[in-house]
Amino acid sequence: MLPNLIHFLLAHAWIAFLSLLFLEGSIFAHELGHFLAARRCGLKVERFSIGFGPTIWSRRGRDGVEYRLGLFPILGYVALPQLVDLGAVEGKSEIDASQLPPVSYGSKILVLVAGAGFNILFAFALACIITVVGQPASNEFETTRVGYVPSTLKLSDGSSVPSPAAAAGLRAGDVVEAIDGRKVSDWNDLRLTLGMSSNRDSRGQPRAVFTIERDGRQLDIPVSPRLASDEKIRQVGISPGFELIAGQVDPGSVAGEAGFAPGDRIVRLDGAPVWSPIAFEDRLYAGRTRSLSATILRDGRELTIVIPARPGMKPDADVGIAFSAGLHLIHPSPFAQIRDPLLLTVRSLWSLINPRSDIGLSEMTGPVGMVRMLGNAAQAGISTVIMLTILINVNLAVINLLPVPVLDGGHILFATIGRLRGRALPVSFIAAAQSAFIVLIASLFLYLSFMDVRRWGKDIQTDRAAAAATSAELKSP
Repeated sequence: MLPNLIHFLLAHAWIAFLSLLFLEGSIFAHELGHFLAARRCGLKVERFSIGFGPTIWSRRGRDGVEYRLGLFPILGYVALPQLVDLGAVEGKSEIDASQLPPVSYGSKILVLVAGAGFNILFAFALACIITVVGQPASNEFETTRVGYVPSTLKLSDGSSVPSPAAAAGLRAGDVVEAIDGRKVSDWNDLRLTLGMSSNRDSRGQPRAVFTIERDGRQLDIPVSPRLASDEKIRQVGISPGFELIAGQVDPGSVAGEAGFAPGDRIVRLDGAPVWSPIAFEDRLYAGRTRSLSATILRDGRELTIVIPARPGMKPDADVGIAFSAGLHLIHPSPFAQIRDPLLLTVRSLWSLINPRSDIGLSEMTGPVGMVRMLGNAAQAGISTVIMLTILINVNLAVINLLPVPVLDGGHILFATIGRLRGRALPVSFIAAAQSAFIVLIASLFLYLSFMDVRRWGKDIQTDRAAAAATSAELKSP
């Protein structure tokens, strides 16, 4: 018992360390960009802080800059009294900015943009690592082939409705090429493109046009998505299709007695391709009154396995075979690894403000969700953490350049307006705008953190319920 507890604590301590390391690395990269650009442009740097709140470590360097670690590690700042007054966030300045020389417009823009620029540089450096070492990818999500179309779809309120995909005529085996004219490259891209779609019909209801390839023909199929899952995002009720590879086969089960073995690749079942474990089980149940033939590949040879009739088989019976989609190593280019999250971030922001979209603030992830995502990634491996850190850095770069007071983009906006009008905006106006947006952003962080914790709690309850159901099933005679 004690060794298991120690192992659990050490494992989670390592996950927490990795999550904090890469998150802080992203913040450090951003602030380092501001710091180096400010020094290059000759600006006075008062403080370089990683984290906010009470100081847990502080040291003044020979350059006169105070280097500080704050108690709350989320975010950071470089205090630049000549550039912007953020005393409400950074603390009271000990330097009289009016006694310092003015800063040119070009220097202001360079310093403000440098933070986002260093996030992109950091992301690119990490992307180069992934390009060299590779990233394991599941065959399940590297496809846009439809593997299974259920008859019903569970909505966000818990009720079930007829599957929009089935009603529209989508079939297992269809390859989705585009949604609403936007090409999709893999299953995650398909899911995100559908979720962020803003297409609607004449009645204002969600609508999506699936461009598919079926039997060598290209078809456009209109589908009416519904808002499903706790996140209330558009779904149509399809799951990915992939080659079924037998992992574990239980002796004495339907699959074991038929002669399936680990490593078998399922080519056809009952004369037709099968692309999903659920479809495999459904077809076994549908043909339970007769024997079925399965064509498999084993050690490079094609074999036929005969599955005897199963008249007593129940709809949810375990057939005794666990399928794997298989993994392969990919080496995406660094530019693709930057481009994809950049486009995703821009599309997400557009969906957030688009009145025809179903994406709202509740679907966004805050600091708690970000830490949780990093923790889950750490369990999957260091390469997954790096991939997620690339996404976070690109996200930080784009969001920080939005024209919102307090963010770098807001300071750029104020500086540009001052440049165009020939004199700087009144200090009182800038201070009031920044104070208002500090409250708004803090409220947004609290709201997103609440939603993150709520989702986390629901996931824990779901996992416990699934574990309890599995335990009860194992104990039943």
